[in-house]
Amino acid sequence: MTAPIPVPESFIRAHTRPERPTLVPELELRVAADVVALWEAMEEARGEPAGEPPFWAAAWPGGQALARYVLDEPDVVAGRPVLDLGSGSGLVAVAAGRAGAAAVTASEIDPFGVAAIVLNAQLNGVSGVRVVGDVLGGRPPCDAVVLAGDVCYDRAMTERVLPFLDSARERGCHVLIGDPGRPYLPRQRLVPVVAYDVPDAGGGETRRSTVWRLP
Repeated sequence: MTAPIPVPESFIRAHTRPERPTLVPELELRVAADVVALWEAMEEARGEPAGEPPFWAAAWPGGQALARYVLDEPDVVAGRPVLDLGSGSGLVAVAAGRAGAAAVTASEIDPFGVAAIVLNAQLNGVSGVRVVGDVLGGRPPCDAVVLAGDVCYDRAMTERVLPFLDSARERGCHVLIGDPGRPYLPRQRLVPVVAYDVPDAGGGETRRSTVWRLP
């Protein structure tokens, strides 16, 4: 499989604008002013239909909850390596860096998201965020903090991500999941840590979003 062509930062700048997430106003993210127009621009830039919507161009509620918790409780990540799984915009990775993580790895498979994470880290003055692709087929890190915001959005993704998170926990990782009440989240296996009321991405209805711990 050939590696995806890197997305120029100029594309992200041209099709997004900086905004402060409602629950995490200390940080800024480049978000889409018009998601449909952005999606069309992505297809034109690729020269083919976009496989996924621009998930990276919004502050999703589960990610906002995780970012809020990490900033309020920096000891959770301070001085420790962090993996932000399904990083999207990089909001959680940036929050972890701001909270004093020893190193931050952001896993994101969309090339547009990869470029957005780099820009969002720069926008917030956070250095040292390393962006990688899909890590679910490999071994999780040892003794790290794994942060997973909004990853249980459908059955297929949930079935892929849960074994990775279980393996990470077995290898000594502290695993936290941010989710706004999606039906695929295995609540019976998780311990709630804290909950927030967060406006849904795009300014929709407010959703109760919980940070869960995998025991």
